[in-house]
Amino acid sequence: MNDRSDAPLAGLDPFDLLDAEADRLDALFTGLDEAGWLRPSRCAGWTVRDVLAHLAGEEMYNQACLAGHVDELFETLEREGVTGGYTDFNEWCVRRRRGLPVGEVLREWREKNGDTRRRMRERGRQAMLQTSAGPYPVGLQTFHYASEYATHADDVGAPVADEEADGRLAWRARVGLFALREQGVDARIEPTPEGLLVYGINGGEAMMTRREFVEATVGRLPDDSPIPAELRSTLRVLA
Repeated sequence: MNDRSDAPLAGLDPFDLLDAEADRLDALFTGLDEAGWLRPSRCAGWTVRDVLAHLAGEEMYNQACLAGHVDELFETLEREGVTGGYTDFNEWCVRRRRGLPVGEVLREWREKNGDTRRRMRERGRQAMLQTSAGPYPVGLQTFHYASEYATHADDVGAPVADEEADGRLAWRARVGLFALREQGVDARIEPTPEGLLVYGINGGEAMMTRREFVEATVGRLPDDSPIPAELRSTLRVLA
């Protein structure tokens, strides 16, 4: 049974987390030269510039949620021939910005994302937001946005200071635990001195580091990871 209890997230401020990850991305983007923009990211087939285009395009959805116009957005996308779900939407967002000056795309993302973050914070954690899955708490949606931004920051190699690395990994693991519970995934996670013991997947179990667990939840484990493919698929709840 799905459980939307945010107990695993107690004590975390989703708005501060999202602001920090947006700032991290912005700091990286600000310092890039042409070669940096064209560098491959961890997203298959996407350069760093494409990741920026994805983030800018995603604001169409984020702002439609805030305006209560999600249905109207999907109608617009259908008229544009975007009918393949989020994968098709993401590729369309990237494709339609490839011919634009990168500075223009960066300004678009900064302005719209800044507006989204401000309005989400103003509404507050307990307010409800229209989403493609129906009404959803603003605070929980912000945790999802923060997780995605952290994932994309890693995708493009945005630096993480040593003093913040452990805390960042900890909150991301907690968001992953929440997402597993929310989606009713049949898995149990127990902390151990060595890492996280994951079991209940068809009777199997695996010992994972916290980093491996976070990377599994966002679909970023490397191909040569020893984590079984079935377990990877089960834990992928934030990508």
